[in-house]
Amino acid sequence: MKVDIISRSGVFPRVQIPYLLETVQAGFPSPAQDYVEQQLDLNELCIKHPAATYFVRASGESMIGAGIHDNDILVVDRALSAQAGDIIIACLNGELTVKALQLKPYPALLSHNSDYPPIRLGSDAELDVFGVVSHVIHRCR
Repeated sequence: MKVDIISRSGVFPRVQIPYLLETVQAGFPSPAQDYVEQQLDLNELCIKHPAATYFVRASGESMIGAGIHDNDILVVDRALSAQAGDIIIACLNGELTVKALQLKPYPALLSHNSDYPPIRLGSDAELDVFGVVSHVIHRCR
């Protein structure tokens, strides 16, 4: 899965959007209740380190099992240290990709789609981690 950077890090303007305090049932609908609203700023929700955050658009199908689809926007935080299991933006031998980081039993970049094999990271691999994916913005319509 390839990625294309669409926004650089920096200070993001506050955008207050109504936020319903009521949860939405994914199963059977619950009886109607009073819907109390408050304001929610998506920057506060999704961006913990503004100066170290950027957005990137995913391309391809290798991460669909992780909920990352073709054309989704990823929120990437460069201030987070990548740990085993994290989904990262990596530059492997000069090419940007989004994959899950595996450290044991051997270092590898993992797809979340069985059609794509793991990428073993040998001693000759040139790998730079460009940040940890913290959120995925996925279009439903």
